[in-house]
Amino acid sequence: MDCPKCNAPMAEATYGRNMTIDRCTGCQGIWFDLGEAEQLKDKWMSEFLDTGNAKAGKANNAITDCACPRCGKTMEHIKDADQPHIGYEACAEHGMYFDAGEFTDFKQETLFEKMTAFLHR
Repeated sequence: MDCPKCNAPMAEATYGRNMTIDRCTGCQGIWFDLGEAEQLKDKWMSEFLDTGNAKAGKANNAITDCACPRCGKTMEHIKDADQPHIGYEACAEHGMYFDAGEFTDFKQETLFEKMTAFLHR
């Protein structure tokens, strides 16, 4: 599988005994199959899967027109409902792609963001 942003090969990275994600060998973005990012969001130390340079990831975040690495269809650029400064690409059928540093940010929702989300529900 190739990276949807820079087309470098993706390599498998394992969390725990039964979770494997794909990380780009070039830009260090991360591909999560359906449901994996949500499962890992609350897992202790899972942010260590996100080994890439967040500054480089922010530059790659400008690339929003990219294909799903599984099916080739154009993915949707989605703003996280609770943290709208985070934008990631998603394929409704296969999963989501975070640029380097985005998954760590996704995991570490601030108290302010939690209170804002609570007040807007």
